[in-house]
Amino acid sequence: MLLRDAQGQPIAIRREDYAAPAYWIDTVDLTFDLDPAKTRVLNRMQMRRNPEVPMQPLRLDGDELNLARVLVNGQGASFRMEGEQLVIDGLPDAFELEIFTTCCPIKNTKLMGLFVSEDTFFTQCEAEGFRRITYFLDRPDVMASYTVTLRAAKAAYPVLLSNGNLVEQGELPEGRHFAKWVDPFKKPSYLFALVAGKLVAREQRIKARSGKEHLLQVYVRAGDLDKTEHAMNSLINSVLWDEARFGLPLDLDRFMIVATSDFNMGAMENKGLNIFNTKYVLANQATATDADYSNIESVVGHEYFHNWSGDRVTCRDWFQLSLKEGLTVFRDQEFSQDLCADASARAVKRIEDVRVLRTAQFPEDAGPMAHPVRPDSYIEISNFYTVTIYEKGAEVVRMMQTLVGRKGFEKGITLYFERHDGQAVTCDDFAQAIADANPESELARLLPQFKRWYSQAGTPRLAAHGVYDAQNRSYTLSVVQSCPPTPGQPTKEPFVIPLNVGLLDASSGRELPLQLEGESEATQGTRTVVLSRAGEQITFTGLDAEPVPSILRGFSAPVILDFEYTDAQLLTLLANDPDPFNRWEAGQRLGLRAALNGIAALATDATPVLNDAYIDAMRSVLRNPQLDAAFKELVLTLPSETYIAEQLDVVDPQRVHLVREAMRAQLATALFADWQWAYEEHHDTGAYSPDPTSSGRRALAGMALNFLCLAARSSGDAVWPGKTLQRFKDAGNMTDRFNALNALVSSGHTLAAQALARFHAIFKDEALVIDKWFSLQAGAPDRGGDILPLVKQLMKHPDFSLKNPNRARSVIFSFCSANPGAFHRPDAAGYVFWSERVIELDAINPQVAARLARALDRWSKLAEPYRSAAREAIARVAAKPDLSKDTHEVVTRALAGN
Repeated sequence: MLLRDAQGQPIAIRREDYAAPAYWIDTVDLTFDLDPAKTRVLNRMQMRRNPEVPMQPLRLDGDELNLARVLVNGQGASFRMEGEQLVIDGLPDAFELEIFTTCCPIKNTKLMGLFVSEDTFFTQCEAEGFRRITYFLDRPDVMASYTVTLRAAKAAYPVLLSNGNLVEQGELPEGRHFAKWVDPFKKPSYLFALVAGKLVAREQRIKARSGKEHLLQVYVRAGDLDKTEHAMNSLINSVLWDEARFGLPLDLDRFMIVATSDFNMGAMENKGLNIFNTKYVLANQATATDADYSNIESVVGHEYFHNWSGDRVTCRDWFQLSLKEGLTVFRDQEFSQDLCADASARAVKRIEDVRVLRTAQFPEDAGPMAHPVRPDSYIEISNFYTVTIYEKGAEVVRMMQTLVGRKGFEKGITLYFERHDGQAVTCDDFAQAIADANPESELARLLPQFKRWYSQAGTPRLAAHGVYDAQNRSYTLSVVQSCPPTPGQPTKEPFVIPLNVGLLDASSGRELPLQLEGESEATQGTRTVVLSRAGEQITFTGLDAEPVPSILRGFSAPVILDFEYTDAQLLTLLANDPDPFNRWEAGQRLGLRAALNGIAALATDATPVLNDAYIDAMRSVLRNPQLDAAFKELVLTLPSETYIAEQLDVVDPQRVHLVREAMRAQLATALFADWQWAYEEHHDTGAYSPDPTSSGRRALAGMALNFLCLAARSSGDAVWPGKTLQRFKDAGNMTDRFNALNALVSSGHTLAAQALARFHAIFKDEALVIDKWFSLQAGAPDRGGDILPLVKQLMKHPDFSLKNPNRARSVIFSFCSANPGAFHRPDAAGYVFWSERVIELDAINPQVAARLARALDRWSKLAEPYRSAAREAIARVAAKPDLSKDTHEVVTRALAGN
């Protein structure tokens, strides 16, 4: 329900209005009698007034609960309801509060609070789901010790799990049983969890450096146990890495992961009992791709690392969400990089992370939902689980590490946990700890200004210009930083920006030693220059000719770099830069330049978009024996339609789609012989292993197959589509099989229908694989407007269910959010479909609906007739009565952002 003020405006929660809770909860004793239709929850709390807050009534949050009893110190208490809040007056300074409620988990389609999925009970309490279980001070700064007793029918629910350590279990009359769990650490309510159902576990005991033994468990349905080995290995690696890198040990006797197919998020870090979307747990070579294996490793690591960065130290309020999420994304990125055996694999991981940031977070920064890493207000906190909070937040943490060094950062982390263990704190507290541990660092010197990264929204732009002075043998880089207005922030102050810079010799491509003006000698390698003013100059001396600058190496700050590179300079960087990120970036800039020129020239299918120099450069990359296959695949991947569109002031999505498809077709035909070579050289990777080297070879072979089928489409050649179908049939792992299927589908070959039917027949009982089957079709290139009718047909498929978030995402999101060429139709049918689905989903699961609503965030950039049609569709959703506050906030901000 959307709360409004007296003027009918939505009520926003503001960071500046934060006030400490009027009461503290010391202990929580919960007893659950689990029943799908009527679960009984007895909640006994030891509470006390906060002496630092003026006396006021106790206000407890609730949502869709049936209240049966309220007792204070064992006696009946008078209370009143104000909206969804339970209000009690006249309480003593310390007291026991007992609340008895019931709820109906089987009807909980929102998947927040306590719900049932495939006859198993699960919970999801972040951010405000605990209030759907019992009345509570449902806010992260109220931390309590929990004792939980679960009671249920043993035959139906043989496994009973909750946070912490199992202290007692036993039989009850009438075929029931119980389990009692005690969490030894205080936690906020959003970290509470329970699971009850028919599950089996993969178990592993490990020994910490202290010598203490811990039990690790991964719980799944019986038929999925063979798909849990990789998740368990990822968990073991996470435990070992966190203790080795940051000195943070596992602090519980056991650590559990449970998988469910009905989940709004990827996973949830509930203390000691992580609940995961099956997508990030289940994997074997027959059902999971290399990308799935990589994602599982990353997400398992992420949720485990929350055990300290989020659980032991949590957020004071939800505005500080990036305190735990940005830091933990950084930690999981470092974990995945540290597991890489060589520098090339580390570079590939970094590029992949930056690609997500630039294709998802930069557009968010430029759109109506733009917000700082630490937001100032929200209507629905679920809408702020965003790429800004997570990925940009991680980049802010990474810049801290750059400014204090890797060892300095580790010292800062140690100080942070020493200071704040068991507390709910702020982003400022974290930044202060890192600076205090490194008092001589640039971070400590510039800390107040550095914290603008938390308070200012938008993506800073660096306008850089280089001038060579032959007489003084010097090269001066002039850099001006700016940040465009964002909603509520028309002007911005300069940021602290660590800028990694190198120089290459223009003729030989070798890296030059760097000597800044005023220095007595030159040094080799990359230099980090810290920008803190609106405009600055950096002068290098001792140069015999104008160099090629390599700026923003390693993507040292989340900024947009504007530098007028010539094609020759970019080709030099692409061929020679020792920094892998900037080598990849040079190729992206060349591809982007070709795309923008093609769009401006109104190119057609038959018009060459790519020049010979670019084609030759790509051939050189593909054939280069010194480069890793995974890196080659990244360089040869053209900029996405979304990224290209973001570089335009006015976007015609069909023009963008047409030009990018022309570029793909040209690469396919111009490099045909090279793609054949690449496939033959890389398609055999031996026994399956998801390691970076083998994964890279499969990725490059899959790309080659895709381009070979695309070339065959224009030439009419049947050889490679036939080989691809055979590869699909013979593949010994899902990566190769799916790459072959994707090659047939994306090229629009007639053999695709046969392969799709066979794929479904083989994997019809594997839900996650069928998600891939749906997603591939909904995300296929649009040729003649055929994808939307296909999507509507897929929604009628017996395997489709709108209530399952994974399935809804596989079809609807793949079309609306990930297939711009198909979604943005001149007849506006895509927008009509979107508005109908947002409204339909909002009635079932507002969180999923609000995510889908974000597909039209950037509508105001569209050319006509798309722009007017998109606005009309958004207004149609906004006008819907009884719209959830989740969706309402997104669509009203979209309309206001014009």
